[in-house]
Formats: sequence, structure tokens, C-alpha cells
Amino acid sequence: MSSLNGSTSNNTQRLMDQYVPLKTFLLVTPCVIFLYVNGVMIFTLRKKTVFQQTSRYILFGQMLWVDTLSLLMSVLLYLCAISRILIMKNVCLFLLIAATYLYHISILNLSLMSLERYVAICFPLRHAEFTSSERTHIAIGVICILGMIKSLSEIIIFYCIDTTNIEMNLFCSRTTLFRLQIYNKLDIAFTSMFFTLVSFVIIFTYASIAAVAKTAACDKMSAKKANKTVLLHLIQLGLCALSILAGVIQEVIYVNTDLMTALHAIYVCFLVLIMFPKFLSPLIYGTRDQTFSCIFIHYFTFGKGGTVKPVIIEQCLVAII
Repeated sequence: MSSLNGSTSNNTQRLMDQYVPLKTFLLVTPCVIFLYVNGVMIFTLRKKTVFQQTSRYILFGQMLWVDTLSLLMSVLLYLCAISRILIMKNVCLFLLIAATYLYHISILNLSLMSLERYVAICFPLRHAEFTSSERTHIAIGVICILGMIKSLSEIIIFYCIDTTNIEMNLFCSRTTLFRLQIYNKLDIAFTSMFFTLVSFVIIFTYASIAAVAKTAACDKMSAKKANKTVLLHLIQLGLCALSILAGVIQEVIYVNTDLMTALHAIYVCFLVLIMFPKFLSPLIYGTRDQTFSCIFIHYFTFGKGGTVKPVIIEQCLVAII
């Protein structure tokens, strides 16, 4: 009987190993493309001084950096998982804490981007004052500190209270590393707080811009575009919420199906619920903004982007001012 179980286990293991190269290729290829696109976008933002002094593009750059680092963390953890690589617990702790921290920063950054559009439409005469580069960087610093609170709490609990992890090496995931119930309670509390706060900010800014758009004193075209941008933030927030549910969905699939089906389903959930939103957001923002997109295309195609010429780039910069 034990021989039969061992044979079945070996067959399952061979089937799992058979799909690893294909899954790795399907995961790594779009990630490389994404990293190239993000790299060009970051280069574009750094290349022109005006982008570094405008709050809209400073926040966009913040989103690019966070999404890029978050993607690298997610892919690294996933490749370690499918390769069955054991990681020292301190290294695993750093990777998980960094991934959680970046995730919370990406959520909070949506509120800042919505508030910037709110000020631009509702207080156009004071927009330059309220959203100066100095104040924008201060606001980014504040959300970085807020996003750090949960991570610091988990580090303190891990080293001062948690005695369940004594192994030097382990399979790196939140389930294997954070075994105490207090971690789940902390995760639920902070995630609920951040989602409630950001949801309130986005809904408030959307309603305020919609109300101002009905007045005669408002640039209706700009207000309409700003409302679409804020609505996009709300969709992003929904995608972030789906990524939280990914763990629950994967657990249900794992319990109710056979091992091979569960592994394939978990892989699809990882791509659709965790990776896809990170691919989508920068592309949408980069292509929606005409000022940025014409310069981005110029650099993306190494200066050979069809009708995109240096003279047009200068015209795009004038449009910002």
C-alpha cells in the first residue's frame, strides 16, 4: 500500500515538474515586457524636468516604482514556490514584509492621485499652491509612514512574541511564517482601515468633481476627464480587493479539487488577480495622458515612433505649462 502511495506521489511530482518550464515562461515573459515598459516610463519622467515638478506626474512615478518593485517581489516569491526553494526565515520575513508594505503604499497612493484631480477641478486657482512638488513629496512621505505601521507591528510580534518558527529554512509564504492568530487579526484590521479610507476619498472626490462639473464656471471637458480618472482609481481599488481574495479563492480550490487541478487554478488566480492589475494600471495611465504618451512613445521606440518627432515633444511640454 505504501508502495502504491509512493508511486502515485512520484507520478504527481513528475506531472508538476513537467509544467514548471511552461508556467515559468508564461509568467516571466510578460514580466520582462512590463519591466521594460515601466523602465521607459520612469526614464521619460526623469528625462524632463517639468514632469518632476508636476504633482500629477510625481504621483504617477510613485505608482510606477511601487508597482515595479511589488511585481518583482511577487515573481520572486512565486518562482521560489514552484521551484520548492527553502528560504531562511529572516530573508522570508523581509520579502513578505516588503511585499505587504508595497501593497499598502499602492492602495494609499490612489487616494493621493484622486485628491490631486479633486483640487485641480474644484480649486483650479489654488491648484499650483496646494499641489506643489514639495507638498506632494510630503504627502508621499506620510503614506509611506502609514503603510509602514503594519509592517513594523508584524516585525515586533515576530521577534518579541512569536515562538512558533524555530526552523532555519522554510517554504516562504505568510501561512508558513505567520502562524499566530494575531497576524490574521492585524491583517484584517489594517486592510479594512486602508480600504475604507481610500474608498471614502475616491467616492468623495468623484462626487465633488461631478457636482462641480454641473456649474457654468467649470471647464466641463477637464471635469469629465478628471471624473473618468477618479473612476479608474476606483476600478484599481476593486482590483486590489480581488488580489486580497486570491488567497481565499486558492484555499477553497485547494480543499475541493485534486492536487494538479488546484495547482493549475492557483497559477491562473496568481496571473489574473495579482499580476494582471500590475500590468494594467501603468499602461492605462501612460496612454491616457496625451502629454506623457507622445514623449513615452518617442523613447519607447528609440526615437523612431512614426509621427513622434522632437519638435512634437517640445509642443507636448508646452501643453503641460
